[in-house]
Amino acid sequence: PSQRWLGLGLLSAAWAPCPEPEPWAWPPTGRTLFDRVNKHHFLHSLALLGVPHCRKPLWAGLLLASGTTLFCTSFYYQALSGDPSIQTLAPVGGSLLLLGWLALAL
Repeated sequence: PSQRWLGLGLLSAAWAPCPEPEPWAWPPTGRTLFDRVNKHHFLHSLALLGVPHCRKPLWAGLLLASGTTLFCTSFYYQALSGDPSIQTLAPVGGSLLLLGWLALAL
């Protein structure tokens, strides 16, 4: 089971620096938001690499993976489309990330 989290962390870290869309396609302030979210995504992908070494790898992995997905997806969508309609998922994702870091530390 811990090898799955290691694989998920490696896959997520490899996806974080993905190619970006053409500059003309960016909505206003989209580039700045995308860069910020990409840094958060990369940081939490690296945290997934530490999941197999904690006491509760299942909880830490689930919380970090789902939190990263919800948090980053909502801001990636806003950065690329300019539509903040799913931004309400960000606080839920952020809360899951905080719980994931807590599970990783304990």
